[in-house]
Amino acid sequence: MKTLLRSETKEVQIDTEGPIVIIGEKLNPTGHKKLATAYMEGDFEYVKLLACRQIAAGADVLDVNVGVPGIDEAALLPKVVKIVASEVEAPICLDSADPAALASTLPHTPGKPLINSVNGEEASLAALLPIVKDHNAAVIGLTMDDDGIPHDADTRLAIAGVILERAAQVGIPIEDVVIDPLVMAVGADSNAAVVTLHAIELIRREFGVNINLGASNVSFG
Repeated sequence: MKTLLRSETKEVQIDTEGPIVIIGEKLNPTGHKKLATAYMEGDFEYVKLLACRQIAAGADVLDVNVGVPGIDEAALLPKVVKIVASEVEAPICLDSADPAALASTLPHTPGKPLINSVNGEEASLAALLPIVKDHNAAVIGLTMDDDGIPHDADTRLAIAGVILERAAQVGIPIEDVVIDPLVMAVGADSNAAVVTLHAIELIRREFGVNINLGASNVSFG
């Protein structure tokens, strides 16, 4: 199965047959005080520097997150996306669960972006999937729901099924939904990696969709 992402000048294909597509996540202010300060002060030269560094290091897609407490995401996210898109050719991954921020940014995002993310919670599905459809974007589906993150692979499979079904109901093609089975820290749960690997196996066997993983999460904690 192929998920196509595009910028104004470049297409990136996520394919179940490989190779791995790398999403650069350095434009995320969580735990990054210098970037958070840059966002608050409008220091977009630092944003440009981080964007270019990630492409030079091999990133295929750039994740853009402006989630600093107190910041107006709906105003800042489109501004940052325009700046990043003017500096690099890579497609953009819009990292926000704020419907207003996504709605204000998608019309200014060139090509076909990836949205990070929707999950199995009813509020998330209802608010975000119509926006994904309206703007012909692709979306990451996290296998968690109103009960939190499941500790077993079968429940993550079931949540993936719910996300794919709801996406289909609003007209989003299955190839435009990339499922994230969730990587958890092995320091907190020694069985976490086994559960994730089993979930990947089940989801690929049942649905054949592309998989997204925050691989570095395995070492957190």
